[in-house]
Amino acid sequence: MTQLLTLVDAIPPVSGKPGRPRKRPQRVQGDRAYHSAPHSEALRRRGIEPVLAQRNTAHGSGLGVFRWVVERTHAWLHQFRRLRVRYERRADIHEAFLLLGCIVICGRTLHSAFC
Repeated sequence: MTQLLTLVDAIPPVSGKPGRPRKRPQRVQGDRAYHSAPHSEALRRRGIEPVLAQRNTAHGSGLGVFRWVVERTHAWLHQFRRLRVRYERRADIHEAFLLLGCIVICGRTLHSAFC
């Protein structure tokens, strides 16, 4: 919660499109922990629309729909001990094992869908 503005300020420029690289996102999406007047105002001053779930409100805003997908994917990848506990110092080797883990997960999903 205390690192929201630091995280937003550390976002690198996005290149690839014609013109000047965009340095800030159009909007920031977050859960109830990030909802506060100072955070919302600071994001607006930076030209960013805050989409933060309000505290003490019922669930159903839709903000958790995408988060669940990410958490589920991390849980699937943590089934592989080599990814759960990182032994490799080199990033390219770790990335290779991450790719292998994704291939195994996709293969299992496709196998269960068609068999």
